[in-house]
Amino acid sequence: MAAVEDATMDAVQKRLMFEDECILVDEHDNVVGHESKYNCHLMEKIESLNLLHRAFSVFLFNSKYELLLQQRSATKVTFPLVWTNTCCSHPLYRESELIQENFLGVRNAAQRKLLDELGIPAEDLPVDEFTPLGRMLYKAPSDGKWGEHEVDYLLFIVRDVKVLPNPDEVADVKYVSRDQLKELVKKADAGEDGVKLSPWFRLVVDNFLMKWWDHLEKGTLEKVVDMKTIHKLV
Repeated sequence: MAAVEDATMDAVQKRLMFEDECILVDEHDNVVGHESKYNCHLMEKIESLNLLHRAFSVFLFNSKYELLLQQRSATKVTFPLVWTNTCCSHPLYRESELIQENFLGVRNAAQRKLLDELGIPAEDLPVDEFTPLGRMLYKAPSDGKWGEHEVDYLLFIVRDVKVLPNPDEVADVKYVSRDQLKELVKKADAGEDGVKLSPWFRLVVDNFLMKWWDHLEKGTLEKVVDMKTIHKLV
């Protein structure tokens, strides 16, 4: 059955699943090895081997402090067609994305994936403009076979950018105000219009986002930075 499911996997997603090597970490975010993206997202492996990998979630705001959301493409292996924050992915097991100092490895990965997914050039997203605000550890099954188990770095950035979504990764994009996001959450809760939110995005919304957004607009974001704690939201 697994072979049949893998055979029907979108070619681009299949290539990324087997070529990309995620960074394995322990619950304290210490690097303990690496594993294919495929194995890192198999619930069987997550449960039997307790595979935990490093990830990041970018929240990109324009100069009006509206948040850019994306709807994941229909061909994504985990959580297809759900709405989520601007970009969610993984630093890979490569020198440039393993750099711990100033969280540069995660920032480099965020810059890379914003180009891959949304067509935003690196020069429009300087790595030192990303503000790491915190980390959370969570586990979320997707469809029984696939799921997530991540230490997720949460990054804010404010830039006015031109977006050219990659259809292999992204089905749709939109900017939202805080009130518009609250309405989207209500729709997801009520099951209206088929709206679904990714589990990691919902955790950030419920635990951090509105407070951080308020500090962003007030210019006091540094007051809520906490990169020492790993919030366990499992």
